[in-house]
Amino acid sequence: MTIEIVLATEGLNRSFGALRVTQDVSFQLPRGARYALIGPNGAGKSTFINLLTGVLMPSSGRITLHGEDITRVPSQDRVRRGLVRTFQINTLFPHLTPLEATVLAIAQRHGLCVNPFKRLSGCYPEIDEAHELLNRFAFGADSERPTHELAYGRQRLLEIVLALAAEPKVLLLDEPAAGVPQQESAEIFEALDALPEDIAVLFIEHDMDVVFRFAQRITVLVAGQILCEGTPEEIADHPQVREVYLGDGEDV
Repeated sequence: MTIEIVLATEGLNRSFGALRVTQDVSFQLPRGARYALIGPNGAGKSTFINLLTGVLMPSSGRITLHGEDITRVPSQDRVRRGLVRTFQINTLFPHLTPLEATVLAIAQRHGLCVNPFKRLSGCYPEIDEAHELLNRFAFGADSERPTHELAYGRQRLLEIVLALAAEPKVLLLDEPAAGVPQQESAEIFEALDALPEDIAVLFIEHDMDVVFRFAQRITVLVAGQILCEGTPEEIADHPQVREVYLGDGEDV
C-alpha cells in the first residue's frame, strides 16, 4: 500500500547570524499519522514548527504540503491549504465564550467578516457547526462561559477546537498540555486520540508518558538536527536518546 505523505521537508536549514538552529532537517509526515517531536531544551523544536507554518522562513531547504512547494508561502495561505497549529502559550480571547470564538473561526474559514465584539446575528450555519464541534469535545455548558473562567486544561482544549474549525489536514501542536495539571492533560490527549483518522498530527511534548502512549512514531531533535526516528519502542531503547534528552524547559 502506498503511503501518502502530506507534509515534508528536504534539507531544511535556519540560521540566526552565526547560530544554526535548524540543520539539514529532512522529515516526512504521512496522512493520518500521530507523530511526536522531542528533544532537549534548545533543540530547535519550536523553530522547526515555526518554519513549517511560515512564521519563520528557512535559510535554505524546501517544505512541501500535499506535494506542493510551500517554502515561501505566507502563514495564512498555509492555513487555507490545511496546515494549522496551536502554540505553547494560550492565544485565546479571554472575554469571548468558546461558542463565540468557534463561530468566528468557522466564519473566517468561510471568508466572512464578523465583528467578535458584537452579537453573532446572521451566523446561524456557523453557530450550528460550532455547537457540533464543541459537543464533540464535551464542552456542554462551558461553551457559553467566558473563556477566562474555564480551567486551563479546558482552555488548551479550546485551542484545539479552534484549530479544527479551520478543517486542517495537518495539525501541529506545540506543547498542547503545557502548564496543564496531569488529570486535565489526559483529557486533551484523549480528545486528540479521537480526531478523524485523515488528520495528520505532529506534536511537541515533554511528558514522555504522554509521548509513548500517543505517538505512533517519534523524531528526536538535538542541536537542530535529527538524531534518530523510530517507533516508541525503538526510541526507548536508543542509547543516545537516554543520554541527550534533558526533559522540561522552553525551546528555541
